[in-house]
Amino acid sequence: MSNDAKPALNQSVERAARLLGLFTSDEPALSLREIGERAGLTRATAHRYVTALRQAGLLRSSDGAYALGPRIVELASVALAGLGVQRLAGPYMDRLAEATGQTVVLSVWDGGAPVVVRSTDRPDRLVRIVISPGARLRRDSAQGRVFRAFLDGEPGPAAQRIRDERVTYADTNEGIAAIAAPVFQAREIVAAMAVVGTRVSVLRTENDITAALTASARELSAQLGSAEP
Repeated sequence: MSNDAKPALNQSVERAARLLGLFTSDEPALSLREIGERAGLTRATAHRYVTALRQAGLLRSSDGAYALGPRIVELASVALAGLGVQRLAGPYMDRLAEATGQTVVLSVWDGGAPVVVRSTDRPDRLVRIVISPGARLRRDSAQGRVFRAFLDGEPGPAAQRIRDERVTYADTNEGIAAIAAPVFQAREIVAAMAVVGTRVSVLRTENDITAALTASARELSAQLGSAEP
C-alpha cells in the first residue's frame, strides 16, 4: 500500500461522516437514491452505509426517506456541553437580547457552514424569531460571511471590510435580517454572535444593535483570553 493510500477503516469513517453531513435544516430527509448520488456512492454501497448508521442510531427511516437519528441528538448535546464559548456566552447573549429586543444566536463553524449552538430571545415579544440549536445556516448568512472572512481569508473588499469592522449584515427574501460579529479565542475565531430579527426592526435600530453586538462580542472574546487581532 502506498503512503498516500488510506486504510479501509479510515475511509469508511470519512464516508460515513460525509454521508451524515448531507442532511441540512433545509433538507432534513433524503431518499436512498439522493444519498447515493450526493455522496458519490453506488446504490448498494449507500444502502450498506445507511443500514449500518441506522443500526447505530445515527439515522432513522420514515416513509422511504432517511433523516438523522436520535443518537445524533445525544452526541450533539455532549459536544455542545464541551464548548467553552457556548457555556460562557449565556450572560452576554441574555443582556444583548434584552438591550436590542431581538433574538441572539451563537454559531460555530462545522467545516462547511455555521451551526447554531445557543439561542436567546425575548419571550415577552409579540413576534418572535425562534432559531433552535443544531440549525445549520447558509454560507452566505451573516454568520457564514464572518467565518469565511476570518477562516478562509476571502479576498475582495467585502471580506476585508468584515475583517476591519468586525461586523457584517445580511438579510433574506423572507424578510429576516441578521447582524453578526466574530468571537475570538487567542487570535482564532471560535464563534459568531448574531442579532436576528425582521428586516424592518433590525434596520430601524441598526446602529444601536451594531454597537451593542460588537461590544458583547469583544467582552466575550476577552473572557476567552483573546486580545483581538
